Amino acid sequence: MKRPIFLFSLLLILGLVVSACAAPVTAPAAAPGEQPAPAAQKVTIRLATWAGVDESAELQVLLDAINSEQDRFEIVHEPAPADYYTKIQTALAGGTSADLFWLSQEWIAGMAAQGALLDITDFLAGDTVHPAANLDDYFPDILKTAQYQGRTYGLPWIAQPVVLYFNRGLFDAAGVDYPTADWTWDDFVAAAAALTKDLDGDGKNDQWGFTMNGWPPPQMFVWQAGGEVITADLSACPIDTPEAIAGFQFYADLIYDDVHTPPEAVIQEQGFGEMFKAGKIAMFMGGAADDLDRVPGLDVGVVRVPAGPAGRPTFAWTASTVIAAQTQNPELAYEALALLTEKIHGWKIVAPRKSLANVEALVAAEPRKEKNAAAIVEAIPDMRAFNIIPRHQEWDTIFWGDFMDPLFHDQGTAAELAPKIRPMLEELLP
Repeated sequence: MKRPIFLFSLLLILGLVVSACAAPVTAPAAAPGEQPAPAAQKVTIRLATWAGVDESAELQVLLDAINSEQDRFEIVHEPAPADYYTKIQTALAGGTSADLFWLSQEWIAGMAAQGALLDITDFLAGDTVHPAANLDDYFPDILKTAQYQGRTYGLPWIAQPVVLYFNRGLFDAAGVDYPTADWTWDDFVAAAAALTKDLDGDGKNDQWGFTMNGWPPPQMFVWQAGGEVITADLSACPIDTPEAIAGFQFYADLIYDDVHTPPEAVIQEQGFGEMFKAGKIAMFMGGAADDLDRVPGLDVGVVRVPAGPAGRPTFAWTASTVIAAQTQNPELAYEALALLTEKIHGWKIVAPRKSLANVEALVAAEPRKEKNAAAIVEAIPDMRAFNIIPRHQEWDTIFWGDFMDPLFHDQGTAAELAPKIRPMLEELLP
């Protein structure tokens, strides 16, 4: 006897839900002498990021602009600059994730494969309103970091190509010509040696031509030599080809050698980027958005990275905003994502869209880069991202722990180590 009552109740509820979806919700008119009913409350869309204090303040300006124009939702920022990925994973596992959150490129495929991210492919296909939803406008190599198995799980908000920062004062003092956009590996190595000096005559170098400690990524030099680390189809890790070995060995021959770059102990003691800012490093490969070209007291120029035997591809650090699959408001979360991405593309450099890959757009987003904007824009066609696999964190552990670390510490050459490590890496491929 209870079953018909249950079905009737269910149909009644469904009818109410359909009616609510079919018509806009409005507050009932107030009777004479009564207070008007309050307007419908905005849905809260939570946004988690790794932003620190200064970056959070800048981001909040964008959020305030979006929120002021919305009557359906409000984006609330939840910054977590410490232990960010641990907090994200814990929240996802506990069902308490923010609706939107930032992920750098190496995390997206794995989380998509685990079902943690909302597939936004269909939302994007039906969106003809928001410029940031036009996938044809994105650089394909950057967009792919937000995709998995042909589906899209986020929108990239930055593509930061590595460029060469150089201290003009140190070049002038050493009588070395400034780097140019035509420099090759040979030009770069010769200059780095000429700029490494014992300035106080104590028998120890206290100025170096370049610095590296695993950054810039060794993969970049492999690409410049014509090699690959993970193939585009994710089917192989050809780190033992002659081209890949040439790139890895070029890196290993420079790092910590005290002829071109500082020893590891010196970097640990004085700080990596801090040594460039202190005027002790003549050249530094950093991201286009870094502040290395506006250090007080330094005259710093920017140019494309030197070319290897196969050209000058440069690594682009890339991040996307994604939506948690567990969000309770997928449609509103997508709307917030599209609006937020468009705002960030006018804030962060380099925006990952072809239509914004110009000096005017870059300077509008970051006026402090005006002096070197043209050089950064020159580097954009050369940028590329890593090929990412779902188990990329495990892959990285082996790549760095079993291959790069021994290579950097003279425990074998690239030719000796690579054939041993390749099978270990390929076991993790999808």
